[in-house]
Amino acid sequence: MKKIVVIIMLLSFILFIIGSYVGLVLLPESLDKTLKNNYRIIFFHMPSAITSFLAFTITLVSSITFLSRRDIKWDIIAVNSAKIGFFFITAALISGSIWANVAWGTYWNWDPRETTVLILWFVYAAYFALRSSIESVEDKARMSAVYAIFAYVTVPLSYLSTRLFFSLHPATASIGLKIGIPLLLNLTSFILIYFSLLYLNYWAEKIEIKMGVSE
Repeated sequence: MKKIVVIIMLLSFILFIIGSYVGLVLLPESLDKTLKNNYRIIFFHMPSAITSFLAFTITLVSSITFLSRRDIKWDIIAVNSAKIGFFFITAALISGSIWANVAWGTYWNWDPRETTVLILWFVYAAYFALRSSIESVEDKARMSAVYAIFAYVTVPLSYLSTRLFFSLHPATASIGLKIGIPLLLNLTSFILIYFSLLYLNYWAEKIEIKMGVSE
């Protein structure tokens, strides 16, 4: 399994290099005089956001599974998936604000997408705060699982925010094939990286728990 993870990580690195090269070097500047090269942020911003949504979905499924089976491994998967998702959503927030500063003249506009993603960020930050405040492993896993189920509502809310409310955020439907191909390559790369990190973190935490038990 470890060899497979190494192969997946190498594949993700290759896809990222190709996608980034096409997106950052081969594609021309935007015809929009305001955006120019700033539109290239999309090759990192969108994959980060989508990967974070996937990660939080895995956290949801793992939390539900833990509550039904009471197997601690599902709590380990849930929290590690949330950690990786939190990293990616932070990257999406930062890259999105950089784009907004050029496109809209300020880093933050309280656009519906920006606002709902920020709410999501705080909700999952509270998830980690909750875990750190509980000492009992069983209580921590149970309460975190329940919280994660309710917290997940922020994910579809963030995704659908541009459809539910008026938003300045550009629609994904307007992305053409030239941009779509390198974007898909980077998205695939980010998703592969996510699953690799999830496995490595899960494996490392299981060893840590076993060592703690043996001591």
